[in-house]
Amino acid sequence: MTTRPRLRKSSSQVIGVLALALFGVLAAVFLTASFGDAAGFPADGSITAAIGYAMFNLDAGAFPSEGFLVSFIVIAVVLDAALDVAVMLGLREEEEDTMASDGRGTRGDR
Repeated sequence: MTTRPRLRKSSSQVIGVLALALFGVLAAVFLTASFGDAAGFPADGSITAAIGYAMFNLDAGAFPSEGFLVSFIVIAVVLDAALDVAVMLGLREEEEDTMASDGRGTRGDR
């Protein structure tokens, strides 16, 4: 027969009270903090176009930005390498599956 769970009254209550106190302090800090006004983009420019121009290091966007051409090229090369490795591993698994299914055994049997 099973017994019902018992509440431990040792240090678990102290930890719970400390957690509630920490929550109260953090809630008070966040509720009384004052934030400045939101600074957005001007309405006359396209944010999407500005991101595209910044990515290719062009100065044609409506907003000033930094160029990310080197980052874009590095990410493209890394993703291309990952795709090549995935295709290579997929082909290798396919070859091993066909070797095992045609009755000749696997490489370890030879």
